[in-house]
Amino acid sequence: MTAADPRLAALGWRPFFAEQLTPGEAAAAQPVRVMAIHRGKIAIAGADGDALVAPDLPRSDDAEDQPAAGDWLLLDRATHKPRRLLRRASLFKRRAPGSGRRLQLIAANVDTLFVVAACHQDFNLARIERYLVLAREVAVRPVVVLTKADLVESPHRLADAARGLQPGLAVAVVDARDAAGVAALAGWCGPGQTVALLGSSGVGKSTLINTLRGSDRLATQPVRGGDGKGRHTTTAREMHRLEGGGWLLDTPGMRELQLSDAAAGLDELFDDVVALARDCRFSNCGHRGEPDCAVQAALRAGTLDPARLARWRKLGAEDALNSRSLAERR
Repeated sequence: MTAADPRLAALGWRPFFAEQLTPGEAAAAQPVRVMAIHRGKIAIAGADGDALVAPDLPRSDDAEDQPAAGDWLLLDRATHKPRRLLRRASLFKRRAPGSGRRLQLIAANVDTLFVVAACHQDFNLARIERYLVLAREVAVRPVVVLTKADLVESPHRLADAARGLQPGLAVAVVDARDAAGVAALAGWCGPGQTVALLGSSGVGKSTLINTLRGSDRLATQPVRGGDGKGRHTTTAREMHRLEGGGWLLDTPGMRELQLSDAAAGLDELFDDVVALARDCRFSNCGHRGEPDCAVQAALRAGTLDPARLARWRKLGAEDALNSRSLAERR
């Protein structure tokens, strides 16, 4: 009833989720997808349509036990209350800004991540690199989408710089207002596919979603004139249906993206630096002046960019700090 239901398949249901249901659950519960998280309510969609339900899942101190946009829930057929979360195919999360460092869920069960950056003052390779680490950590395909190409003289030079961050990285340069140009992204937005958009405020995510959806339902705001920084337009994580059958999961703009528990993603994105470090004479080499340091040798030979090494150091230190528990840091 679930794996073959075209209404669920349109929402992104696939064997990975169907295989998690026991025979008893398949008869007593129905799977629904979390479309958005509101205060006190969860917007869901399933074979029987859309609804709002209370998040009556068992209490837990672990933030990952709570639903996120894109999750699949099992809903009791008799009471219409959530029974449990299904295991996720992927989960984007971050440490929330502030001193509490609580975990914040961003999006679940994503197939492709659109890393959206503008070609004007917002363009920042180090920030794009953070999103790529996040994508690598959860094994989700990243696509860098550069908007506002009309504001710079050589947008394709910026695209080439972004491609240099990861071999084979897909990079698209678009005018978020132009449907013909945005159509280049359609290949990642097919039936049942889920795309998440991550990027700073003001890079044009809402405009991009409006164009992909063929509507102007989402409010947009201009960036501040003084510094090019954006104003927050999206205030909730919400899934939007596309004409091609896919789903776009929008997220509020992030002025701060702190990495945590992303060591594997860091090693994959910076595999060239990691490979050099393995050739150092000492296994605990700090790569700052120790004898027979392969990393320093690569710097002297010009085969390793000092800026790339600096970003690797910074992200690695940040991830190590944020990955410790609050009790350990205290």
